[in-house]
Amino acid sequence: MELSLHRLRMLRELSRRGTVTAAAASLHYTASAVSQQLAQLERDVGAKLFERFGRRVQLTELGLLLTEHAEEILGSVERATLALEEAQETVSVRLMAGVWASVASGLLPHALAALAGEHPGIQVRTRELAPEDTADAVRDGELDLSFVIDYSDAPMPWDAGLERAVIAVERLHAAVPAGAVPAGSASLLELAEHPWILASPKSHFGRAVRTACHRHGFEPKINHEVEEQSTAMAMVRAGLGVTLVSDLGLGLRPPGIDVVALTTPLLRTVSIAYRTTSSRRPALQLVIEAVRDAAAALGLGTEPALP
Repeated sequence: MELSLHRLRMLRELSRRGTVTAAAASLHYTASAVSQQLAQLERDVGAKLFERFGRRVQLTELGLLLTEHAEEILGSVERATLALEEAQETVSVRLMAGVWASVASGLLPHALAALAGEHPGIQVRTRELAPEDTADAVRDGELDLSFVIDYSDAPMPWDAGLERAVIAVERLHAAVPAGAVPAGSASLLELAEHPWILASPKSHFGRAVRTACHRHGFEPKINHEVEEQSTAMAMVRAGLGVTLVSDLGLGLRPPGIDVVALTTPLLRTVSIAYRTTSSRRPALQLVIEAVRDAAAALGLGTEPALP
């Protein structure tokens, strides 16, 4: 019997997610591709590994047994990778990182250019995800590392199997139509009379801003729900409302809008999340150092805004 690591990862994900569709989405495959690979795994083993009950899937006793061993096998592969990296005099490895727009545009170009110059053997590939999804992707083994956010008003729940390295602490600023707020600063409450452009409450950013507004005594009048800061700022330019934008997000701002400081600072901490089992990987630590240096070059410190 020859077991494929690729198929074992799919079986593990099926066990975690409960449906082929959810497993496929987490692995970025089509459901039919995952079904075919799992069927091949059953042929490889010569036994039935799962049964369907409507849309959900239940593992058989043999399926549960193999999943248990899959966790050990995949963990051993990760430990072997680490041992090989530590044994090499030069670091040569490929890492997959989870990013979102302002990090990809504001930090990575400088960090990866410096990394390529000093450590050309390290290749970092990226996948754009919603900030609230990146930590789960690291935990599940889809990514080697990811950028995550904690807001001073809404810290993120944390998985005990992950660690994080603080990269930068950003301030949030008000982005308003030109001339809408004559003073150079304003409180959140002073922005209450304006229509708002904000991400949905399903997003970490949307929840954090709503929480901050409630703490200042008002419910924002949200006329437009959009997820990307660049889109929100384009709508601000058109005079459709106000929004909040982070330090890194300011690099995406269009001309014709004013950026106003908040009199009571709202902070968010940008960190890199990685599995605890990967903490000794030399390549991972070199990536963290490069990104942290890029943030420092932009004037961003690393005092966390966590409770």
